[in-house]
Amino acid sequence: MVQMSRRQFLQITGTTLAGSSLALLGFAPTDALAEVRQYKLSRTTETRNTCPYCSVGCGILMYGLGDGAKNATSSIIHIEGDPDHPVNRGTLCPKGASLIDFIHSPGRLLAPEYRAPGDDKWQKISWNDALDKIARLMKQDRDANFIEKNEAGATVNRWLTTGMLAASASTNEVGYLTHKTVRSMGMLAFDNQARV
Repeated sequence: MVQMSRRQFLQITGTTLAGSSLALLGFAPTDALAEVRQYKLSRTTETRNTCPYCSVGCGILMYGLGDGAKNATSSIIHIEGDPDHPVNRGTLCPKGASLIDFIHSPGRLLAPEYRAPGDDKWQKISWNDALDKIARLMKQDRDANFIEKNEAGATVNRWLTTGMLAASASTNEVGYLTHKTVRSMGMLAFDNQARV
């Protein structure tokens, strides 16, 4: 309950009465011009994607400005949950809801980086160089550590020194192909991000 003095009560009621009387006599402010604001996403391009954070694999909708012209830079201006996605049905956790900050972070890596053994500095390399280096190192490790036969002489074809962690946001078909590829190389250490 608000405490007010008799003087404050009379001031408030007198002001209200005077204002309403003037309005009845025709002294009203000019008509306000109503304007409908343009919807902020009306000029954007919608792209469906998957949240990169955890193993749940929630669907997201990303809205970007920029028409793909040669000299125009596109920019993502809004991210929300995908209501048609079967995993999250349009909801996002706090990390997923803050993806716009992740995308526009000045510390975000946009290219692979490599640090040579014994060096303290990272250097940017191209995607082709990074994938070639990974393939070369995997082949060297497999050639050095592949076990064709066990102690009993049975063929086992095992590669125990390298493992694979598959992405949980992939489809069943991609998971199946990943599993077949990894097992065909002899890897036994194989897991999925959904269990991590």
